[in-house]
Amino acid sequence: MKFSSHCLVGLLASSMMATGVVGQSCSATDPTCANIPYEMDFVAPKLTLHGKVIESHKDATDAMVTGCCSSDDNTSLTPEEIGKIPQMNADLTMQVLEDAKNAWKGGSGTWPQMSLKERMTAIINLLDELKTQRETIVRTLMWEIGKNRKDAESEFDRTLQFCNQLLDTVSKHPEYHGHWESVGSTHAFIKRAAIGIIMCLGPMNYPLNETYATLIPALLMGNVAIMKVPTVGGLSHLLTMEAFAKALPPGAMNFVSGRGRETMPPLMKTGDIDGLAFIGGSRAADDLIKQHPRPHRLKVFLQLEAKNMGIFLPSIFESKDEMSKALDQAMLGALSFNGQRCTALKLFFVPQKQGSAFATMMAKRVEEMSVGLPWQNWSSDESKSPSYSKITPLPDRKKVEYMQKLIQDAVSKGAKIINENGGEVIGGLKSSLMVPAVVYPVTPDMDLYYEEQFGPIIPIATYDSLDTILDYGHNGDFGQQVAIFSSESNSDDTSMLVDQFSSVFGKININSQCGRSPDTIPFSGRRSSAMGVMSVEHALQEFSIPTVVSYKESPSTAKLVKKVESSSKFFEAL
Repeated sequence: MKFSSHCLVGLLASSMMATGVVGQSCSATDPTCANIPYEMDFVAPKLTLHGKVIESHKDATDAMVTGCCSSDDNTSLTPEEIGKIPQMNADLTMQVLEDAKNAWKGGSGTWPQMSLKERMTAIINLLDELKTQRETIVRTLMWEIGKNRKDAESEFDRTLQFCNQLLDTVSKHPEYHGHWESVGSTHAFIKRAAIGIIMCLGPMNYPLNETYATLIPALLMGNVAIMKVPTVGGLSHLLTMEAFAKALPPGAMNFVSGRGRETMPPLMKTGDIDGLAFIGGSRAADDLIKQHPRPHRLKVFLQLEAKNMGIFLPSIFESKDEMSKALDQAMLGALSFNGQRCTALKLFFVPQKQGSAFATMMAKRVEEMSVGLPWQNWSSDESKSPSYSKITPLPDRKKVEYMQKLIQDAVSKGAKIINENGGEVIGGLKSSLMVPAVVYPVTPDMDLYYEEQFGPIIPIATYDSLDTILDYGHNGDFGQQVAIFSSESNSDDTSMLVDQFSSVFGKININSQCGRSPDTIPFSGRRSSAMGVMSVEHALQEFSIPTVVSYKESPSTAKLVKKVESSSKFFEAL
């Protein structure tokens, strides 16, 4: 079964925003409209059991997954059925847990007992298998979550790059493949080893990249994994099941799909889950952790919400060139992938005197953005690389309704939508293609001031004194990142903010948007934003513990250890 989408000629023409590119019109013969049908294969339901990939099970119904965007009449966008995801019940979920327990076998299973070299080879084979699915996964990301083609390709490629960096790190650092240390008469072989059965829950916005940032390090260190397939963004994981089944021994990698409230609590209540890798909301994380009968034994890694500030100091407005660069970063920070990033800039603070001008500048840039389908190319020059839609449909209507609720609350309390058509939905009642909204001024009595919008809204607040910013940072619920836009003449204030926020946020960005990259530096957070550190090296450490084999100096013991070292997989060198 195939699905395609045609150029939204009438749809875009009917919108005052039109193409979103000044001076450009859309016609049925214009290649920039992407009027050539863009297809994807229907994703059949799949699940894994006893190390095999199967298409159905008596204890699982299939839920239809709709694509974010399709149009056959050029006037409306409607959801299109693009795949099915099995909805497991508690009994079937427990069977998956049994597979994981058999694979772990108290640490004596096939996967944890493999040498690091053997596990590295298996992961390399996995990556080779995944490469063959690149185009299929990229198209699925575009259809299911509305990620434009460039970003979908980037997510896939960055995921594999991250995995290769993991392999490079474990091969180069003795901490992972083992080394001897001597302290006095004590000789110790130190090497990191697995924790146990890890339950991984990834997000919808980066279903591949964010999930694999915890999953692959956990597997590489010898843990057995159970992945909860996300309700939105889950089809891409169904496409990877055969690759895992081919590359890894049975039970090392397991999938659970369906309603989280029905599948996750039974797993946690058994006490058999040794580690939780969770990327999502803090309330759901707290609920899961509480289900564990021995939470002190649960190794927890969390990446949660954020309300990252973009702070503009007065001096940045003095230089047209510097201000332009700052605005570029602000726009990227606020609206990359429709603002659906935990690291997005979700509230801007600007000086009172510059508030109105700043809002107008941001609105102008928003009005110049292309709004359309994920595969839509807006470049009129075929010799250049494609320029895909900057703003694409949100995954579902519920997201749109939440955005509009936040906007309406702010407007009812005195804020205005500054950009033309801000907050409007293009494509009819079933569409989720929303024009970003620049909302100004946002004040403490509005929901937008505190709530994480996780979508295409740019809230702008003003300050007369930096105390307003300090108070917001010190007393907020979150502590992931902050971005400070400044220049040399405001170096003292910049320095003060760095000092004040160094114990509040995990990362302070100067004249750049917030973000996780590069993957080799720590990505952390405080308060309700994170527990644990994500990076290539830190992720390996999060899902392993230093394990020591030691002996007191003695000729006979030394001979024994030498023989053990020659035959033990734990001691095996790369």
